[in-house]
Amino acid sequence: MTFHHVGYPVFEKMEGMMFADSLKVWFTDASANPYKIEFVYFEPDCPMAAAIQDTVHVAYTVDNIEEAVKGKSILWPICEPGPGLKIAFIYDEGTAIELMQVG
Repeated sequence: MTFHHVGYPVFEKMEGMMFADSLKVWFTDASANPYKIEFVYFEPDCPMAAAIQDTVHVAYTVDNIEEAVKGKSILWPICEPGPGLKIAFIYDEGTAIELMQVG
C-alpha cells in the first residue's frame, strides 16, 4: 500500500476539475498539487455515502483491491470510474480510506 493523496471535499466546483459521471463527482488532479491534495465536489445526486462526501479521506494505491477490501467495513464497493482504475472506500479507525488499483 502506497500513499496517493488526501481528498478534501469542497462546496463549489473549481477550475480544472474533471468529472466522474458514474459517481457524480468532480475532482482535481492530486498529482498536480504539491501536497497531493485532491479537491472533490459531489453533485447533489451523488450516490456515495455521506461519510465519503462529508469528510476528508486518505487514498492509497494497492496491488490487489479485492484482497485489500477483504474483512473491511465497506463505504463504497469496488467500481471502475475510468479506464484502468478501480477504487473502493473503506472505513477504518474512524477514517474514510480510498483504495485504488491502477492498471
